[in-house]
Amino acid sequence: MEKELRQAVKDAASRYFRQVHGGKKEFKYIPPSGKLLDENDLLHMIDASLDMWLTAGRFNDQFEKEFADFLGVKFALSTNSGSSANLLALSALTSHKLGEKRLKKGDEVIAVAAGFPTSVNPILQQGLVPVFVDCEIGSYNIDATQIEKALSTKTKAIFVAHTLGNMFDMEKILSLCEKYNLWLIEDSCDALGAEWKGKKAGTIGHIGTYSFYPAHHLTMGEGGAVVTNDPQLYRIILSFRDWGRDCWCKPGVDNTCKNRFNMQLGNLPFGYDHKYTYSHIGFNLKITDWQAALGVSQIKKLPAYIQKRTDNAAFLTKALSDLTDYLILPQVAKDVKASWFGYLISVKPTAPFTKQQLVEYLEANGVGTRQLFAGNLLRQPMMVDNEVNLRIGNSDVLKSCDLTEKEYALLPNTDFIMNNTFWVGTFPALTEKELSKTAEVIHTFVKEHIK
Repeated sequence: MEKELRQAVKDAASRYFRQVHGGKKEFKYIPPSGKLLDENDLLHMIDASLDMWLTAGRFNDQFEKEFADFLGVKFALSTNSGSSANLLALSALTSHKLGEKRLKKGDEVIAVAAGFPTSVNPILQQGLVPVFVDCEIGSYNIDATQIEKALSTKTKAIFVAHTLGNMFDMEKILSLCEKYNLWLIEDSCDALGAEWKGKKAGTIGHIGTYSFYPAHHLTMGEGGAVVTNDPQLYRIILSFRDWGRDCWCKPGVDNTCKNRFNMQLGNLPFGYDHKYTYSHIGFNLKITDWQAALGVSQIKKLPAYIQKRTDNAAFLTKALSDLTDYLILPQVAKDVKASWFGYLISVKPTAPFTKQQLVEYLEANGVGTRQLFAGNLLRQPMMVDNEVNLRIGNSDVLKSCDLTEKEYALLPNTDFIMNNTFWVGTFPALTEKELSKTAEVIHTFVKEHIK
């Protein structure tokens, strides 16, 4: 009876979706990003709701396995956002279980200022010191040639993002990590499916992170993941995600270790319930099974979504190739297969117009745009108005609120990105119709300014 009732609910949901959401979407305003949901996504969410389980359960188990299989890694852990994934990845490296390799307060982490704040915030939240290195123009990734001179005896990790799906110089950075015994966290929140020499972004360093916000390559509404091939790091990340507990049992499961009442940890009495023993100062950053159910449905479409993003970016490159006297189009490094989150464009300083003028024209004519997130984090109020220890390249430790224009000038490309760079959409719901309009509006604007 339960099976028949469940199917009846799902049949009704299918009819609802087809009648309410099933029509072809017409864009009056072309968004730079967005989700793409179908009938099967709704049915998975309905299925999870009917379970009445709510916390992570069967769908989460399935998603973590299928996500790990897609990436080719040993371990994947879901979490409630890409920002939480970054927090978990960095926090894991502070664990006492890592011995001499753990990050301690005052240790330094290589970072970039052109990007999203939660690629840097965990460094500050854990009492570490971000060391900011400039970016390249064209790839908009960290300039790997500048990292070595930014290192000090306190530098213990590199934690940077693959910018909008375009991978940074893995060869150079891996070499530096091996030479100086550095941890590498790949923030792949915007780069799911990108590849370097056939290896997927986020699977090459020690830890990789991903976001499943609606704008990303697949969506759970809110959600993210952390991956690793290291069993010890997996256990540590799991602990930090699940309240800091030492136990690794899944919700609703007891005594996985078969030693639940036969341990003595910390200064607890012998036999204290391992399920309520805590080894880290952790968080609660799990997802619901409802979110995981959506992820299970979405991951089946992920290869097609990635290919559509690739095709859309290629279309824009071809359509805008005659404007390279005025615009810098995205550049992809050798051995890299990008997985585009968005299509980055920079206005050349010699152009007879500014980024601001072009962006305002696009928005006024129905084409959505986005900045490269914070532009230059060091100029944001979060840095200027707070007491934050940081370094820029090989300079001395500074307070962010004390930075002068001369010090900002140590990151010239980061300021260039803030002033000259924006992006337009490549997400799968966009067709050649929307992409053609995007290119047409840009062409019209340029022609009006070069008469």
